[in-house]
Amino acid sequence: MASISATAKSIPTRPRHSLQAVNGIFGLKSVSISSLRRSFPSIRLQPTPMRFRVCCAAKPETVQKVCDIVKKQLALAEDIAITGESKFSTLGADSLDTVEIVMGLEEAFNISVEEESAQNISTVQDAADLIETLVAAKSG
Repeated sequence: MASISATAKSIPTRPRHSLQAVNGIFGLKSVSISSLRRSFPSIRLQPTPMRFRVCCAAKPETVQKVCDIVKKQLALAEDIAITGESKFSTLGADSLDTVEIVMGLEEAFNISVEEESAQNISTVQDAADLIETLVAAKSG
């Protein structure tokens, strides 16, 4: 009768992470796993999409003025709180309302917002930051 003998051995592995800049953002690019006797090929991962925004925050008075204009354009009750993080869609604005909000902002701040820029506005803070940029460009 034949006898089979086997020995189990635990081989510790440690992942090595390689961080590389991806469009100015650091993200996980690849993971390599190796052991004492066996080497596995690198596992390639696609960088996860991240929303990264660098901007100079608008002045509090600009944000407040935008909040007032949004509240007026959407005919919101006085007890509804609007902050810089408030999204137009959450406040009930549709695309026509957003166009009217942008027109109100253009009139109040004496600026002109291009259509492409207007499409990137989704929050009160987005609008206030854009206004600050346009006002600074107009005066400079």
